[in-house]
Amino acid sequence: MSTHFIDEIEGSVGWIESERMQRTSHALSVDGRVWLIDPIDGDGVEERIRGAGEPAGVIQLLDRHGRDSTAWAKRLGVPLHVVPHTLPGTPFELLPIVGNRWWKEVALLWPERRTLVCADALGTISFFRAGDEPAGLHPLLRFRRPRALAGLGVEHLLVGHGEGIHGEAAAAAVDRALRTGRRRIPRWLAQLPQLLRTASPD
Repeated sequence: MSTHFIDEIEGSVGWIESERMQRTSHALSVDGRVWLIDPIDGDGVEERIRGAGEPAGVIQLLDRHGRDSTAWAKRLGVPLHVVPHTLPGTPFELLPIVGNRWWKEVALLWPERRTLVCADALGTISFFRAGDEPAGLHPLLRFRRPRALAGLGVEHLLVGHGEGIHGEAAAAAVDRALRTGRRRIPRWLAQLPQLLRTASPD
């Protein structure tokens, strides 16, 4: 599966698979150290990572988002953090999304850069969106929105499925998804026949 680079902003780069679910990964650079988020493999990715600084760790935001995280951690010789609650020594904050035995997920907030990274809580591909939403909650989170994402005022929304949203539109997209997620369930369900032909995200 081919990949290409996206979300190239200060301190961050993403890469996305050219397939229906558009699995997306990111690398965040902090003071010469690079953190990988839910990484998949791809041509040219390791060169970009090493060119950005010294690999520091791999962060898996969702328990079922194993992807190539273990392989990347071994290849780079760095720790793998699976659904961490804290990351001491970093500027990142981990926000609770879901925490039960079937689903464990956190989101990563980089306050200094006003950057929010989500695994499955939010996405920008059609599987997540209802109608004209720029970003949508995971279908199962529409019933009970993740309140930890409210009022963050981010400038960059990076997601695990699809391209990110940047500038003033980022905070607006997050707020809209949280505000209208439940009442747009009927609209999302109307798309279900088409969505059933799409593989579930991972």
